[in-house]
Amino acid sequence: MAIFRGAGVAIITPFKENMEVNYEKLGELIEYQIANGTDSIIICGTTGEASTLTHDEHLECICYAVNKVNKRIPVIAGTGSNCTETAVFLSVEAEKHGADGLLVVTPYYNKATQKGLIEHFTDVAKSVDIPIIMYNVPGRTGCNILPKTAAHLVKNVDNIVGIKEASGNISQVASLMSLTDGNIDLYSGNDDQILPLLSLGGSGVISVLSNIAPRETHDIVAKYFEGDIKGSRDIQLKAMPLIDALFCEVNPIPVKTAANLMGFDVGNLRKPLTDMEPENKEKLRKAMKDFGIKLIND
Repeated sequence: MAIFRGAGVAIITPFKENMEVNYEKLGELIEYQIANGTDSIIICGTTGEASTLTHDEHLECICYAVNKVNKRIPVIAGTGSNCTETAVFLSVEAEKHGADGLLVVTPYYNKATQKGLIEHFTDVAKSVDIPIIMYNVPGRTGCNILPKTAAHLVKNVDNIVGIKEASGNISQVASLMSLTDGNIDLYSGNDDQILPLLSLGGSGVISVLSNIAPRETHDIVAKYFEGDIKGSRDIQLKAMPLIDALFCEVNPIPVKTAANLMGFDVGNLRKPLTDMEPENKEKLRKAMKDFGIKLIND
């Protein structure tokens, strides 16, 4: 059974002026997501600037999210690393803190062969009992989980149950679903491909868009599952200009900017991420208004 079906938010990490994690604000964001139909909280992922968090901050964020959510919806903790030992450590600790599942990205920078990926994910999975979603995002990691590799892991490691697919390669995803006979929990990792991946047997999306449009992101998936394909498609297509604006600079620069434009006051980004370029910020503002999102100071 899937850890969740529907729309999970890859939630941003808010910071105070002194760049400490703003846990009170994180709590507000979590409540906003739950109130608007989000089906799972994914904490400490790429969008949450996990790579700039210390190990203590990383685990404190997971613990806070688990306690705040209090079993209302699943909490999935990002625990990936380019070091297998570190990924194991974070995964074990996340399980201790009560995470319902883990999102484990492929090793980045040093990368890995397909054999190395099998060993990496197997070692992480064997260290915990909770289910694991692999995260394939070669555009950021330089490392691609090939369909044969993903299928091998799902078939041979009991608690590797799913994959967040952000390769953008629909043919690769179709091959994966064929090799697994659909017996893998497939989540879109690209907001512009939610509906196409659902059509291949997907279980939902792990979304950046959901940070600022949680109800609509939820409805893209919910309507599809209800059989309202046109309704799902209409929202997906309407959201395309906004999705484009949310990725006109590297994630999470635009989505954190968008949250601030909505009045969430989530603070700045940790370096090396920097403020959004003025022309791109204006593009984002327009796309948000066109989509019907209410902005402050407008």
